[in-house]
Amino acid sequence: MDATELVDLRRRVRIFVRSQIDVGAFTPGIDTWLTRWDRSFTKALAAEGWVGMTIPKEYGGHGRSFLERFVVTEELLAAGAPVAAHWVADRQAAPSLLKFGTEEQKRRYLPGIAAGDLSWAIGMSEPESGSDLASVRTKAVRVEGGWRLTGAKLWTSGAHRADAFFALARSAPLDPAHRHEGLSQFIVSLDAPGVTIRPIYTLAGEHHFNEVIFDDVFVPDSLVLGTIGSGWSQVTSELGFERSGPERFLSTFPLLATSLDLIASGELPRTPAIGRLVGRLVGLHQLSLSVAEMLSRGENADTAAAVVKVLGTRLEGDISELLDELCGGSIPGEDGERFGELLRAGIMQRPGFTLRGGTTEILCGVIARGLGMR
Repeated sequence: MDATELVDLRRRVRIFVRSQIDVGAFTPGIDTWLTRWDRSFTKALAAEGWVGMTIPKEYGGHGRSFLERFVVTEELLAAGAPVAAHWVADRQAAPSLLKFGTEEQKRRYLPGIAAGDLSWAIGMSEPESGSDLASVRTKAVRVEGGWRLTGAKLWTSGAHRADAFFALARSAPLDPAHRHEGLSQFIVSLDAPGVTIRPIYTLAGEHHFNEVIFDDVFVPDSLVLGTIGSGWSQVTSELGFERSGPERFLSTFPLLATSLDLIASGELPRTPAIGRLVGRLVGLHQLSLSVAEMLSRGENADTAAAVVKVLGTRLEGDISELLDELCGGSIPGEDGERFGELLRAGIMQRPGFTLRGGTTEILCGVIARGLGMR
């Protein structure tokens, strides 16, 4: 697809989103790829061919490019659309299934993802493990016909609404000298016997995160993802998709866009700091786009993805902080109520920006190693 076609695709997405807002299908929000779960909106997107875009047609998808998907996701995020119901499935699960899944797994799950019928979560972090995934303690024990999982996953976004997730577990005893070995991934149905999902509430009293507990959960051999013992390389590949997308710098874009309108009308003061934020945003757009191109070519984008995540999530937080300072605690103008809602949401969500998908401290280490620094 050439540049003209991408521009036309962007225009069509904008028209669709505007029409959805006009009929009251949704109200633009902050951090909506996590906080706004709307299956009906996801189904409407799927009907347009904008879910499962990069899934091959033989598996129910549309065989489109990563760049086309990038354009669509960028427009949805910029509009603050409610995309959480399909986000992880489309962003992470589908590429991982295509890369590591068996033919049976692809045919079982990919058509449902592309249709907007199947939601996914990610089972990586654990209590006392955080971003240090090599220290996971969930155990997978070999039994006849499959594996038994025992342990817990923490901060699992959307698990209370999702259908399945990838669980990273230790399938061989930990060797301190080779911590990344002996890990495997399993596809776990979240309604399986022995799975318990406990809510984790944010400071705002909202329920997006969960603790998922495995009590001797049976996973058949047919639901092992990839190769036993290759979990670490599979997870790092997966994280390239999780860390590099436009959701890492556009979560607070609706707030920034609204503030620019208020600045233009004189209801917020002008400041060079806003221009610097916009400049950073443009730079991150180009960087994230280049990572999408790398991923489309099957290249390793671990380091570049980590850079997008670190710089992007800092920008998201800086947008909320600057606008909070400009307002001085008061809500400006006749559009103030809506602006105030976006600002409060941005401030409340800010702590999570630099934690999800790997903390900034961990990712700085990833970047340093990727650049050959010590």
